[in-house]
Amino acid sequence: MRKFFSNLYTSINKEPWSYIVTFGLMLIGSALVYMVPRSLMAFLVLMLAPAALYFLKMNNRIKLFAGLLLAVVILPVLGVRNIFYLEVIFQICVFAALALGLNIVIGLAGLLDLGYVAFYAVGAYTWAFFGSKQMSLLYSVPGAAPANAPFFLENPDWFWFFIFLGIGLAALAGILLGLPVLRLRGDYLAIVTLGFGEVIRVLALNLDKPINITNGPQGITPIQRPNLSPDLLNAIRLVLEPLVGHSVTDAQFYNVFFYFLALIIIIVAVVVARRLEDSRIGRAWTAIREDETAAIAMGIPLVRMKLMAFAAGASFAGAMGVIYAANRTFVSPETFSFLQSIGVLTMVILGGLGSIPGVIVGAAVVVFLNIQVLQTFSLYLSSLRQSDAVIPIINFAWKNLSTQLDPAKYQKLIFGVILVIMMIFRPEGLIPAERRKRELVGEKEE
Repeated sequence: MRKFFSNLYTSINKEPWSYIVTFGLMLIGSALVYMVPRSLMAFLVLMLAPAALYFLKMNNRIKLFAGLLLAVVILPVLGVRNIFYLEVIFQICVFAALALGLNIVIGLAGLLDLGYVAFYAVGAYTWAFFGSKQMSLLYSVPGAAPANAPFFLENPDWFWFFIFLGIGLAALAGILLGLPVLRLRGDYLAIVTLGFGEVIRVLALNLDKPINITNGPQGITPIQRPNLSPDLLNAIRLVLEPLVGHSVTDAQFYNVFFYFLALIIIIVAVVVARRLEDSRIGRAWTAIREDETAAIAMGIPLVRMKLMAFAAGASFAGAMGVIYAANRTFVSPETFSFLQSIGVLTMVILGGLGSIPGVIVGAAVVVFLNIQVLQTFSLYLSSLRQSDAVIPIINFAWKNLSTQLDPAKYQKLIFGVILVIMMIFRPEGLIPAERRKRELVGEKEE
């Protein structure tokens, strides 16, 4: 214990500003978010705290303590006080898990997959079908819902089993995708995976006849959520209500529950991805990405390694698909469009191909821009259109501003511009992988 405090004292003396900046951002950001609901700047200040934890030099135990304090205490309390922030963080966790899975396929194995969201759909529809009344609607008119139709075994606790089943079925779907594309690479591989994603979406759209499996474009709802112990809820309520300043409803408890569940999945996904990256399998994937012919000559089983890459990447999406279906209590085919796959691909490229912290940062940036920045700007312009405000110099009334200029409608354009800028000025990504960074440095020297 004495040695720990001695090392801590030495670390603080060496890097005092690291501790001041990190804990200052946590304190100021928490206070601003607590006092100013849905403030863009307040949330941005708070989100700078985990960035400071990652980049600044600090004692590892203090980093762990600060990270747990932020993730386990501060964010849930602020999320219960204002559910909007917890929704943003939940979506960051969901897309970070998807980006980690796609990073295995593209960043490590070098297999361009443009239909990755199909595995997300497999996990979501797995729980949606068995965790709803849909089993009793197989031979009914689409959209009909008998009042007393039984849920799957009338026990929502099967949700925990279906997380693992979603992982398995998504991995199986990854293998089924991998089998016909083993000899393809580059653009041809991208086209086939794109088609696979669209096939899954169209199946979900049309499997409402002759047997109503997916309920077609109307989607499946309501989907069960797992049971939470009343004793646990009451115990947490006693601690949480004085901190948030109001009574906490069961719906708010579920939001916190799904946040923690998504956070656990992220931690497991990071550990698995890190272990795979440093294993013989990860090195085999890297060899395949660099040169398939040389990898085969070195004795690497190409077929098995490619199938393992597809299966491992798909399993992450399958787990998050089950959690998404339970969180939203509704799934529909439009959720799993081609643009969703492109969005996840954007996160991977923006963060850095092959970089685990990079793709998480990429997911956070894309979700933050999409949900927080663009939506806030759109709401601000909408309020200006409803007022009598006028731009002084050109004498233009804001109420005459066309709704076609709404920033939320140009989301994909903005992301496209970001990708173009990244490819020109920082092709390795925001937080590049060490191997990728060395490759680009070598190319510049040549």
